[in-house]
Amino acid sequence: MESAKTKTTSSEGKTIAIIAYLTIIGLIIAFVMNNDKKDDFAKYHITQSLGLAITGLALGIIGLVPILGWLINIIGVFVLLYMWIMGFINAINEREKPVPLLGTHYIKWFNNL
Repeated sequence: MESAKTKTTSSEGKTIAIIAYLTIIGLIIAFVMNNDKKDDFAKYHITQSLGLAITGLALGIIGLVPILGWLINIIGVFVLLYMWIMGFINAINEREKPVPLLGTHYIKWFNNL
């Protein structure tokens, strides 16, 4: 009976982790859902998704600068999309693997969440 509970918690953690990658609203919902459960897998992916959201916000601000900012923004959006897809795939496959490029930094920066 104990193993069934562990499997359910893992399934809930996976669901919360997947929700975290679905827009900013999904990130907020995942954060609230994990607030009571404190699932480590979900926390890991919430951290990764939060880092991606903040990186996207920074790219949006950089995109306000004419010409050079626009170029950085266009390239950055494609890189961010790639990072988001990799994080989403890792959540679906139940892997705690950081997103490419900045994932290890996100772990350090948002460790206290």
